Amino acid sequence: MSQTSDSCLDTWMGREALAEAMIPVIGRLYRDNNVVTSIHGRSLINKSTMNILKAHRFARRMSKDELLLEETAPLLNILAGLELGAAAIDIARLNQKFKEEGGGATLEEFLRAELAEVVGKRGADDRTSTDVVLYGFGRIGRLLARLLIEKAGGGHGLRLRAIVVRRGSDKDLTKRASLLRRDSVHGSFEGTIRVDEAANTITANGVQVQVIYSDNPATIDYTAYGIKDALVVDNTGRWRDAEGLSQHLQSKGVARVLLTAPGKGDLKNIVHGINHGTIEDSDQIVSAASCTTNAITPVLKAINDKFGVVHGHV
Repeated sequence: MSQTSDSCLDTWMGREALAEAMIPVIGRLYRDNNVVTSIHGRSLINKSTMNILKAHRFARRMSKDELLLEETAPLLNILAGLELGAAAIDIARLNQKFKEEGGGATLEEFLRAELAEVVGKRGADDRTSTDVVLYGFGRIGRLLARLLIEKAGGGHGLRLRAIVVRRGSDKDLTKRASLLRRDSVHGSFEGTIRVDEAANTITANGVQVQVIYSDNPATIDYTAYGIKDALVVDNTGRWRDAEGLSQHLQSKGVARVLLTAPGKGDLKNIVHGINHGTIEDSDQIVSAASCTTNAITPVLKAINDKFGVVHGHV
C-alpha cells in the first residue's frame, strides 16, 4: 500500500515538474514569436502549473488517447527552437497528428514539415499592429479592455491605446481603474494596474492606455496621442446607424468603427465564423451584432448544416 502511494505521488510530482518547465517556454513563444499555444482550444498563455495539468486532463474528452506531458513538453521545446513566425498552435492536435501520420519521421522533422509556412519566420510577419480605441467604458468596454490587454503579447495585432469617456468626479481616473480591477461577475483583473493622474493614463500589465475625456465623437484628435488609423469600438450603444457612428470617422486618426450592439439600417451585422467573409475593405463601419445573435447563430448554423432548419423560435 505504501509503495503504491509513494509511486502515485512520485508520478504526480514528475508531471508537476514538466508543467512548471513548460510555463517559460510558452511565455517566450508568445512574447518573442507571437505564437499562441493551446490544448483543444484552451489557451496556455499565462496559465499556472495546475491550469496546464488540468488542460492536459481535459484533452481526454476530445481525443481517444490521453494527452501526456511527457509528449507535449518535448514538442514545445522543439517549437521554441524553430524560430517560428506568428501562429496559433494547438499542441494536442499537433501531437495527435504526429502519432497518427508521423510516418517514421522524428518529432522535429514532422514539426518542421507541418509548420513549414512559419518555420524560420520569426520577426518576418508583415502584419502591423492596429491601434484600438474603446469609446465608452461600461462593463462591455471594461471586459473588452481585459481581453485586449490579456492578448497584447509582443505588441502585434490589436493594441489598446485609449478609452474615451465623459468626465466624472475629481477621482474619475482612480474610479475607472478600480472598476477595471474588480468585476462582481468576472472577478479580479489578472495582473497589475497603475494610474498616472498627471498624464491621464492607466497602465495595465505594461499596456499604457490613454484616458481621453470628450462628449463629442467627431472632434477628438487621436493623433495628438500618437494614435493613427485606429479602430474605434463604440460600446456605448448611443448610436446604432451609419449616420451616427460616422461621427467617429470625422476625428483625426480614425480608420474604422465597430459597434458592439445590433446595427440599424444597412449596417452589416457580423458574427465571426458565420458571415465575416462578407466584410469588404470599403466597409468602414460594421456591427458585431447582439449577444443573443452571437450566442445562437453558431449553434443554428451547425444544426442547419447537419440536419437542416425549416423554422424556429428564439
